[in-house]
Amino acid sequence: MRLGIRLLFAFFLINGIAAFFVLRVFMAEIKPSVREVMEDMMVDTANLLAEVASDDLASGLLARDASQSRFAQRVRHYATRPIDAGIWGFSKQSLDFRVYVTDHQGRVLFDSENQAVGADYSQWRDVARTLRGEYGARSTREVAGDDTSGVMHVAAPIYVDERIAGVLTVAKPTRTVQRFIDRAERKVFMGGLLLLALSAAVGVGVTLWMVWNVRRLRDYALSVQGPADSEHGTLPAQPLAVPQVPGELGDLARAMDRMRARLQGRDYIEGYVRALTHELKSPVAAIRGAGELLQDDLPAADRAEFATQVVQQSERLQRLIDRLLELSKLEQRQHAEGSAPVALHDCAAAAIAHTQGRAAQRGVALVLSGQGHSGPWEAELITLAIGNLLDNAIDFAPAGSTVRVELDGATVAVQDEGPGVPDYALPRLGERFFTTARPGGERSGSGLGLAIVQRVMVLHGGQMQVRNTAPGLRVTLDLGR
Repeated sequence: MRLGIRLLFAFFLINGIAAFFVLRVFMAEIKPSVREVMEDMMVDTANLLAEVASDDLASGLLARDASQSRFAQRVRHYATRPIDAGIWGFSKQSLDFRVYVTDHQGRVLFDSENQAVGADYSQWRDVARTLRGEYGARSTREVAGDDTSGVMHVAAPIYVDERIAGVLTVAKPTRTVQRFIDRAERKVFMGGLLLLALSAAVGVGVTLWMVWNVRRLRDYALSVQGPADSEHGTLPAQPLAVPQVPGELGDLARAMDRMRARLQGRDYIEGYVRALTHELKSPVAAIRGAGELLQDDLPAADRAEFATQVVQQSERLQRLIDRLLELSKLEQRQHAEGSAPVALHDCAAAAIAHTQGRAAQRGVALVLSGQGHSGPWEAELITLAIGNLLDNAIDFAPAGSTVRVELDGATVAVQDEGPGVPDYALPRLGERFFTTARPGGERSGSGLGLAIVQRVMVLHGGQMQVRNTAPGLRVTLDLGR
């Protein structure tokens, strides 16, 4: 299972369980809470009416003839009052209190609905507890098993001469507040669904954000290549920029970058040492062989030949070391440092001047054509790159031929008239220590010249293109600016 699906599943599971229990608690608390409020109001009403009824009960009017009681008349008149009240969106058009009064023995003296006059209510909880001086209340269903038919009764004592002379009970059907309960439950339920939907949206957003950042870290980790290829000597691929993510993921990204730098540095040095050791074997072996022979008694001509070989191989070693140092410095840089405009023609002319002597020794003519543009390049590096291309072309150009340097806009092309290189080798030109056979079969090059050119192009955001032209090889540098 993918990370995003796991995170989303875990979030929905936790959020769903929490929402279920929270909604269940809220839904379970609405009905009793509304009824508790109703009971509180009925307590006040019962006690208020008990005070009003105390005079008629004390005078015996309620016991003799309730119809003559002013209290009874007012209560019955209350039940017939017209009413049309808008209560928070609901219309109330009936008065629902039932009021009855019992004497100190629990016998009903007055009932606003004339249902129980004369009945013995002494065993009912509201009357019995109130007569004992306790709080009396009960809830009774009018229809057994139907919770919506419940009626709440709240009683209050009627005091005469500071003694309980009777009980007044106020009754109200719970169905009168059921619509308020239903509306509250609907609102809580819809609010819970909305909260669940918003939580789901937040969960999806957080999951997508987390997965996106984790994938950025993954892509960064995949972009971090290992050491330079030990067989081909290729440059390490440039990794992506370190992802800028907050919190612990940012710490992880920076830790990965530090680890990459350490591993890349170690592997880079290891690859360098391996390749350098391989390249050093040939000149060192030649110098050693010539030195051992020079220890013997040799004719003057042979001694001169072996001494010349020692000098040549020493120069080869020097060139190899110099170019390795140059390439190493370039590979530690991230970009060129050019600022002022540099004329491409000046760089090409300087490179030709540096290699003119070597070309003359080989009988090769150097020709510069075109003007080229100016750009924010690093003149020394551009000159170095063109010089390395010229050195390479001189090595392959036959005596009496011409090497041409052609400038066109932001491109430099170096064309020789040599044998070119096999097609299979074209993609590998620019790899460290990759060389092809020179004319005559010797392999005196190190492969570092074109590697330096390749790196200079990377630093300038350009590219190097190589193709055979039959005869010769054409190398084009496109600086792209």
